[in-house]
Amino acid sequence: MGCRTRAAASELLRVVAGSDADGRPALVPDPDHRAPGRGAHLHPTQECWQLAVRRRAFSRALRSGVTLADAPVGDYLAARQQDQHDQSESQQHRPETGARSS
Repeated sequence: MGCRTRAAASELLRVVAGSDADGRPALVPDPDHRAPGRGAHLHPTQECWQLAVRRRAFSRALRSGVTLADAPVGDYLAARQQDQHDQSESQQHRPETGARSS
């Protein structure tokens, strides 16, 4: 959706029209690809997300006649990026296990 680059469905994040915590219409991440209804797919990166938002691609792709809040997906991507950053940092600072000294 955002960068328009093709990829396998397993590599993409599915986004559906749903509701936010307050019950207002919103874009909702569907990482398990199981939510009912029409979905739109994009790379799970901030760059691709921002391109799709800037182009207003979601309302067309989801055929939604109402404005959908984008905060739930933005929050999901930010948390995902932070988790990946934390994992890479912990792997860099983890001592090797199973190393033998002679």
